[in-house]
Amino acid sequence: MSRVAKMPVSIPQGVDVSIKEDQISVKGAGGTLLLTPNVLVKVSNNDGKLAFEPVNDSREANAMSGTMRQLVNNMVVGVSKGFEKKLSLVGVGYKAAASGSKLNLSVGYSHPVNFEMPAGITVATPTPTEVVIKGADRQRVGQLAAEIRAVRPPEPYKGKGIRYSDEKVTIKETKKK
Repeated sequence: MSRVAKMPVSIPQGVDVSIKEDQISVKGAGGTLLLTPNVLVKVSNNDGKLAFEPVNDSREANAMSGTMRQLVNNMVVGVSKGFEKKLSLVGVGYKAAASGSKLNLSVGYSHPVNFEMPAGITVATPTPTEVVIKGADRQRVGQLAAEIRAVRPPEPYKGKGIRYSDEKVTIKETKKK
């Protein structure tokens, strides 16, 4: 059995998990998240702890049991605490402005780049060169952060661009004659 799947997922106070044949629903302060379970994994709730067992001894069922465990764990953490990604804008004149559910980026193009935030995800700009993306769904928060970073990824010679706040950009040396 997968080492990840052996660890049960504990359900914190204020989080409600309902397991049905066709979907797993997790409700909490951060919202409601739904997941379609895989047929190779049996999910059971034992005294506030979720257990994940492969249906058979196949390699795919073993791998899916660990994957399902981690997906449900991310849902539980998302509705209780939430996830966030921080981006930094590095460059002269690079700035971001958030208004409601819109993000406006000025990153050296002749036009501003606008992003509309999907439902359940909030964006904030504590300073003009920082962007903080928060939400309950880990995959959607990470995907949105990757799409914003892709507008102007950091370049290797000066390091200008949009980067994750914990990202290390290796600066290359310029060519010599």
